[in-house]
This record gives sequence, C-alpha cells and structure tokens, in this order.
Amino acid sequence: MTPHDAAKILGLSGQISLTLVKKAFRRAAMTYHPDRNPAGAEMMKVINQAFEVLKGFDGVIEEQKVGEQDYPEALNDALNAIIHCEGLEIEICGAWVWVGGNSFKHKAVFKKAGFKFASKKKRWYFRPEDWQSKGRGTFSMDEIRETYGSAKP
Repeated sequence: MTPHDAAKILGLSGQISLTLVKKAFRRAAMTYHPDRNPAGAEMMKVINQAFEVLKGFDGVIEEQKVGEQDYPEALNDALNAIIHCEGLEIEICGAWVWVGGNSFKHKAVFKKAGFKFASKKKRWYFRPEDWQSKGRGTFSMDEIRETYGSAKP
C-alpha cells in the first residue's frame, strides 16, 4: 500500500504527522469496528495496514479531488454486499481486496457490488473507479502478495 492510498483510506491529506495519523486511525476504527459493522474484520485489516504505512511517514499528501470516491465507504459497502456469500476467501493486498474460493456462483452479487473478475488470477477484485492503478495487471497473485503484503481476515 502506498502512503497516498493509506492517507486516503484514513481520510488524511496535507502535512502528515503521527498525531494526525493516530487520530484518523481511532476515528476509522470506531466507524468500521466489527461490533458495528458486518464487514468490520476486513475493514480493520485495511485500516491497520494504512496505519502501519503512515506511522513512519513524514511528508505531504495531496488533497482529495472533487468527485473522488470515499474509498473506505465504497470498500465497506462492497464488503457488506458480499460478506453473506458462502465459500469465499477474502484477501487484502495493499489497498485492493481480492476474493477467491467458491465465488463464481455469486457472480451477480459481485458485479452488483462493483467487483471485477481478473481472469488470469481467477479472482474477483475491488477498487473504486477513481482508484484504478495504471498497471496492466501483469503481476501474479504471488507477486502482488510479495510487493504489497497480504492479510486474510
């Protein structure tokens, strides 16, 4: 996960300090805690990863553009839409969510929630439209895990 992605997940921009990162982390943790949210376990993995990236960061992050989607809310909505499906293997790699397992029978649910299917990886992924990377999808899942880390809730 890049510092830019981590800052957007925690709702930060401008000069980043450890005090601001801690406040944003606490606010996000209260909002997406598993006791308050069905997809909370997955959301907390993303929030924890964002905190780890930013706790040692010293710099400036550009402000969010007008019209840019609120990533944590979009991710939370998408996860809550699929969390009830059985047989899923959810994996968080950087700021992306990958879903494998017995998922193809839930194809309509995934599409409605905004997930897309990566045929080479044989997994569904989620990332809002405003957050698409410029890559061509040439990384294998093992390369993605190695580069961005992996957490399985």
